[in-house]
Amino acid sequence: MSIDVQEKKASPVDKPVKDSHRWRGIAESEEADRTSAEQDDAASIKALRARGRNLLASLLRPHKRTLFWIIVLLLIQNGAGMAGPLLVKFGIDSGIPPIIDNKNYTILITVGVTFGVAILIEYLTKRAFLAMSGRVGQSLLLDLRARVFRQFQRLSIAFHERFTSGRVVARMTSDIDAIRELADGGLNDLVLSALSILTITGILLWMDPMLALVALLSFPVMAWLSNWFRVNSAIVYRSTRETIALVIVYFVESMGGVRAVQAYRRERRNQTIFDDLNEDNRARNVTGHRMSAFFAGGVKGIGNATTALVLAYGGYRVLHGQTDVGVLAAFVLYLRRFFDPMQELSMFYNTLQSANAAFEKLAGVLDEKPDVPEPVEPKPLTNPRGELRFDDVEFWYHKDKVVLPTFNLTIPAGQTVALVGATGAGKTTIAKLVSRFYDPSAGLVTLDGVSLRDVAEPDLRRAVAMVTQENFLFAGTIGENIAFGKPDATVREIEEAARAIGAHEFITGLPEGYDTDVRKRGGRLSAGQRQLVAFARAFLADPKVLILDEATSSLDIPSERLVQRALRTILADRTAIVIAHRLSTVEIADRVLVLEKGTIVEDGPPSTLIDGGGRYADLHAQWQDSLV
Repeated sequence: MSIDVQEKKASPVDKPVKDSHRWRGIAESEEADRTSAEQDDAASIKALRARGRNLLASLLRPHKRTLFWIIVLLLIQNGAGMAGPLLVKFGIDSGIPPIIDNKNYTILITVGVTFGVAILIEYLTKRAFLAMSGRVGQSLLLDLRARVFRQFQRLSIAFHERFTSGRVVARMTSDIDAIRELADGGLNDLVLSALSILTITGILLWMDPMLALVALLSFPVMAWLSNWFRVNSAIVYRSTRETIALVIVYFVESMGGVRAVQAYRRERRNQTIFDDLNEDNRARNVTGHRMSAFFAGGVKGIGNATTALVLAYGGYRVLHGQTDVGVLAAFVLYLRRFFDPMQELSMFYNTLQSANAAFEKLAGVLDEKPDVPEPVEPKPLTNPRGELRFDDVEFWYHKDKVVLPTFNLTIPAGQTVALVGATGAGKTTIAKLVSRFYDPSAGLVTLDGVSLRDVAEPDLRRAVAMVTQENFLFAGTIGENIAFGKPDATVREIEEAARAIGAHEFITGLPEGYDTDVRKRGGRLSAGQRQLVAFARAFLADPKVLILDEATSSLDIPSERLVQRALRTILADRTAIVIAHRLSTVEIADRVLVLEKGTIVEDGPPSTLIDGGGRYADLHAQWQDSLV
C-alpha cells in the first residue's frame, strides 16, 4: 500500500516537495523488514499478522503461571461487577414488597450489604490485576527491547548498510512506545470489555429471553460496524506506523548530517521535506481518528436506540404482567454496561491497531537472518598465527556487479601488506571479507587454514580487528574507549597501551587524564588524537590480524607523522592489511598489492615496485610531486 500523498502541480515552489516524494520512495524501497511489500495481498497480510502474534506469544510464554492468576482475577472482577444489576433486580422484586407489606427491611439490607461486598471484591481484584499485569507488561517490554537490540547487533554489516539508522531508531522508539501504551492498562480495558459483553449477553438471555431478543436486534448492525472498523482501521493504523517511521528516519538522517545541511544552506528545503512527511503522518492519524469517531458515534447511537426500544417493549410487558419491574431495571443497567464497553473498545482500538502494526514491524526485524551466519559446528582457533589465504574467491553484491573475480592471495603470518588502487578496485571488499563482515560469493577465505565460515564469532573478533578512518569513539572516558576491545583491562594495561602507541603524553595533558570525557563521537579530541586512541584500543585488544582501512586519510601532516610512529608499534609481530591512498603509510609495508577491478596487477616490496617502473612507481612519483 503506497503512503505517498497526492502529487502536487509542478512549480518552482513545489520542487522541495517533489524531493520529499523522491526521498520517501528511496526510504520505502530500502524497507528491510518487507512490511510494505507484504501488504499488497491478503495472504501476505495474514502472514504479517501471524508473525506479530507469534512474537507476542513468545514474549508471554515465560509468564504462563502469572497469566493464569491474572485470568482468575479478571473473572472474579467481572463476576463482582456483573452482580450489581442482578442485586438491583432482586432488591426491587424481592426486597420492596416485604417493606410495603410488613415493614421488613431484612432482604433489602442483605442486598445492600452484598452490593458493598461485591464493590469491595471488584476493587481488590482490579487492584491486584493491574499490579500483576503491569509487572508482566514491563517484563515483556524489557524482553522485547533486549531482543531487538541483540538482533540489531547480531545482524551483519550488509543489513545495516541497507537499513537506515533512522528506521533502527523508529523500531526502538515509536514501535516500542506503541506496545508500551497497550501494556500500560489498555489491555485490561480490552479484555474486561470483551468479557463483559459476553457475560451480559448470557445474563440477558437468562433473565428474559423475549426482551433479550429485542435487545439483540442491534447485533447485526453492530457486527457490520465492528467488522468495517476492524478491517479499515488495521490498514490505516499500519500506515500510521510507516509514516511516523519516515518522519523519524528523515529527522535522524538530517541531524546526523547537520553540518552538511548548514554548509549548503539546506535548512529551508529540508524543513519543507520534513513538513511534507509530517503532514502525511498527521493526515493518516486524522483519518484514523475520523474512523474511530464514526465507530464510537455509531455505537453510542445504536446503544441509545436499543435502550429506548427495550424500555418501550419492557414497559409493555411489565404492564401486562409478562415480566417484573426489577427485570426491566436490570436490563437497562446491563444495556448501559453492554454498550459502554463497546464505546471503550472503539476508543482503545487505535492503540490496539498501532501495537499490532508495531509487533509486525518488530517481528520482521527479529525474523531477519544474518547474511553471515554463525557456524553450526565451529572449529577451534587456538593461538592463531595470522596466516591468511584467499582460494578462488569471488564476490559480488549483485550478479551483474562482480567486485572480485577469482581472487587468490596468500599473506604469511606476521607480514604487513598494503593494498593500493583506484576507488572501486576491491580494497575495502578484501578487508571486509577478512573481517567476515561479508562471506565470499564463491571460494574460501581461511585463517591459519580454517575457513572463516567455520570460526566462531568470538574467536574471530579476538583474532581480527579493523581500524577505519571514522575511528568511532563512544560516549565515556578515554580510558573506557581504549578498553573497548578488552573490557576487563586494568588501568595499568590501558596506560601501557597508550604509552606504546604514543598517546600517553596528550592524554595526561587533558584536564582529567584518562578519565576525561571524550563527548559525543570523540568531539573533544582532534582527528589525530582520536586516531591514536583507536590505535591504543586495537593494541590493547592484541589481534593477530589487524586491518587499517584508510586510517590516516583524514589527518593533517603533523598528525599523520605522529600516527606513523604509532603504526610501526602497532603493526609489529602481527599480520596486517593496510589500505591507504597516502603512500607515506604504504612505505612501512613489507609488501604492496596494486589492485585493478578486483585483480592483482602488481605484487612486491615497495622499493622493488618503485624500481620496476610500473603502476605503483607512477603512483609513487605522483605522490612525491604532490609534496613539492
